[in-house]
Amino acid sequence: MNNRHDPFEPHNSRDGYGSRNENENRRDGQQRPHFNRPGRPYTSNEGGYKPRSRYGSETGNEHRPFAPRPRYDNDRSDNGRPFAPRPRYNNGNSDERRTSGSRPTYAKGRAPYNPNNKYSHKKRQAFEEANLDPNAPIRLNKYLANAGICSRRDADNYIQAGVVTVNGIVVTELGTKVLRTDNIQFHDNRVKIEKKIYVLLNKPKGYVTTSDDPQGRKTVMDLVKNACPERIYPVGRLDRNTTGVLLLTNDGDLASKLTHPKFLKKKIYHVHTDRAVSAADLRQIAEGITLEDGEIRADAVEYAHESDKKQVGIEIHSGRNRIVRRIFESLGYHVVKLDRVYFAGLTKKNVKRGDWRYLNEKEVNMLRMGAFE
Repeated sequence: MNNRHDPFEPHNSRDGYGSRNENENRRDGQQRPHFNRPGRPYTSNEGGYKPRSRYGSETGNEHRPFAPRPRYDNDRSDNGRPFAPRPRYNNGNSDERRTSGSRPTYAKGRAPYNPNNKYSHKKRQAFEEANLDPNAPIRLNKYLANAGICSRRDADNYIQAGVVTVNGIVVTELGTKVLRTDNIQFHDNRVKIEKKIYVLLNKPKGYVTTSDDPQGRKTVMDLVKNACPERIYPVGRLDRNTTGVLLLTNDGDLASKLTHPKFLKKKIYHVHTDRAVSAADLRQIAEGITLEDGEIRADAVEYAHESDKKQVGIEIHSGRNRIVRRIFESLGYHVVKLDRVYFAGLTKKNVKRGDWRYLNEKEVNMLRMGAFE
């Protein structure tokens, strides 16, 4: 006897599918008559369609009575779930939540800016003095300047005024040298040399490049006043209407190296003139132009955009005052916009106009070693 299950034969003849003979008729090509399956009220014995009962009704004619869906009351009534406003983030602290108030000012899905993030350009990086010899003597005015007290010129005035003491002795002689281990006091306060800090600013238009301005104009120090507690100052100068890369630091030695004429520092400017610059004038700028303070020649000059002859890129190493503007003015052009995009290996990439960032260790080492172009 073959015990294999016949797919046309039910396991139980009481399941409503019919007998074995009826299944055999189906194998002969005839259609099996329809039988009602127990517990399925949507069919009939005659094979006709009967609608399924709604909501558990066996007759199919009954309907569940209408009941309105509960609503949420804004006045915290007892009917339905009380209204609870969605917690919002506090503008001052991203970790603090509150149940009322305005939305945060930052963009949706973006947390507030944190300057201490691992990859932030505004994460504080301080550096010690390079090649520091604690036993090497240093001029007193330089020591005060490196401590962020004042400039060297102002330090000489304070020394002559008798407000500086070295190991308890008042020093008034200019040129006095001290050691870093000496007890130096300024107005009875101990003075220590500050850690070095380096800030790169993308200077906007309308700011003068100076620590303070007697005329009360806006200075670049207003833009970096929150960068560090140390006293930093700009390295070199940019005209009030000139924009672009500007370095600020309290490293006097590096500042002197970057501003001294014997250290050739590569600078690239993006120049916008009032009219198209001819190719002949570009060749003349590259070959050399004689100004009132001598001859000047650009290391490279070309159109910044081939379709716009008013925009010129110029590479130069000279540090003369207003040198780029004077070059174009000598040829009859008026510079309407001047932007320094490169200075001693530093660029303004990823720094918005008027914003700043700290230099990283690689950039600082490059400047200290003089490995810039």
